[in-house]
Amino acid sequence: MADEPTDPLAASKTHRPEGESLNSFQILLLLSVFVIATCGLIYELIAGTLASYLLGDSVTQFSTIIGAYLFAMGIGSWLSKYLDGDLLRWFIRIEILVGIVGGFSAPLLFVLFEYVASFRVVLYGLVGLTGILVGLEIPLLMRILEHQLSFKDLVSRVFTVDYIGALLASVIFPLVLVPQLGLIRTALFFGLLNVLVAAFVLYKFPQTRPYRTAQGMLIGFTILGLLAGFALAERVMTYTESVALQDKVIYSQSTPYQRIVLTSNAREMRLYLNGNLQFSSADEYRYHEALVHPAMQANPRARRVLVLGGGDGLAVRELLKYPALRTIRLVDLDPGMTQLFRQNELLLKLNKRSLLSPKVDVVNADAYTWIRQDTARYDVVVVDFPDPSNYSIGKLYSTAFYRELDRVLAPGGVVVVQSTSPYVARRAFWCIAHTLQAVGLRTFPYHVHVPSFGEWGYVLASRTTERTGWPSPNRLNLPAGLRYVSPLTLRDMTTFAPDMAEVPTEVNRLNNQALVQYFEDEWSAVP
Repeated sequence: MADEPTDPLAASKTHRPEGESLNSFQILLLLSVFVIATCGLIYELIAGTLASYLLGDSVTQFSTIIGAYLFAMGIGSWLSKYLDGDLLRWFIRIEILVGIVGGFSAPLLFVLFEYVASFRVVLYGLVGLTGILVGLEIPLLMRILEHQLSFKDLVSRVFTVDYIGALLASVIFPLVLVPQLGLIRTALFFGLLNVLVAAFVLYKFPQTRPYRTAQGMLIGFTILGLLAGFALAERVMTYTESVALQDKVIYSQSTPYQRIVLTSNAREMRLYLNGNLQFSSADEYRYHEALVHPAMQANPRARRVLVLGGGDGLAVRELLKYPALRTIRLVDLDPGMTQLFRQNELLLKLNKRSLLSPKVDVVNADAYTWIRQDTARYDVVVVDFPDPSNYSIGKLYSTAFYRELDRVLAPGGVVVVQSTSPYVARRAFWCIAHTLQAVGLRTFPYHVHVPSFGEWGYVLASRTTERTGWPSPNRLNLPAGLRYVSPLTLRDMTTFAPDMAEVPTEVNRLNNQALVQYFEDEWSAVP
């Protein structure tokens, strides 16, 4: 009697009965499906997040990255039919390649961003290559298992495990991986997992013996490279940020919400969020004095103030110059931001320890959700959100959000909104003013010159039924020691040159987000 075959792939071509329990070979390969499914979605999320960090407009970047990635996976699935012969050997090779390409994708893209003129070509090239390799994996594994399970069981089990892996990736990516590891280490870690799957298959199954030595050496070198990259990830990130930002990086942190980078030179400190300048210590006083003091002068009886955004505490610093204020509530999404400006000695000196004042109540929450539940009333609301560069921020400039601002205003209350540059983004600026008007508020647009940003705009607003308006130069009671705001500058703030004068725009609503499109179109035209 002939010996029974020991190679699982040499099993009978007759399909096994439906519902039969899995043997160890099948279980191990299905576990491989789980790992590679998790890795595959992680690479997709990394590419989309990285593109939104570097190129802006997260909705567009994620949409195009996901579309390109899925299309590339379809190409990979189609190409899988040309892989014949030793399927386990093909699988091992592909896992090594996925580990190399996917694992090194994030550090490579960060480094190349400042050096490659056609960065999008490199980005989508890597996305396409990763997608093709990932698209080869599942069809190849299904062919490996095709004589081990009935077709119904094969499809059911493979895709069930695949989707569970994708679910795990989507949950841990924003909650654990980005804040704890960052994008570079996350990519390298999952590249390492792909290579470990290849190593596991190589040494677990006896039919891989003929090529075990050569493939094992390749796996070993790849693992060493990925581990070295993992160990040096922070240096790579610091290098890319120093090249992009020029000044010395003195602090950097990835939170679940953004990348926070603080730079320093002999003249100033600068704060960047996701690569975008938020302030320079050399001239931020102009921005924050102009943001706060016109509103406070417009309502001199203010006692309760709400600040939305502004986790750096610089707007709060200006508010604390009014001793009559009883409470200041600051609502900022990112606890990493508010903690930094409560603990770092350099930043405490800049914001005058404002976030540590007993008058200040710091709330870390999404402003859009929080304000809909707030029942308090405020004499002044200071809105200091980032520019509306994507739809998640654009909703904070919509009629839906401004109706909530109107609701929480006390009688005689005013709201002031930072409103981007009326010179660079003229339509975006006036769109914000028109959106405030659309919810029944009377608006007072104004602007100042901030050297780090150029002309910068704000909109002061109050209810049309109130007498509150632009502060009169004859009734000012400005705090002592201001470096920019004065009766003279207040008078000039409301004068707009013809190239910044009002233009017709759409109103920014949740269902059209016209403001985001204006902003992207106008700022992308800046050389």
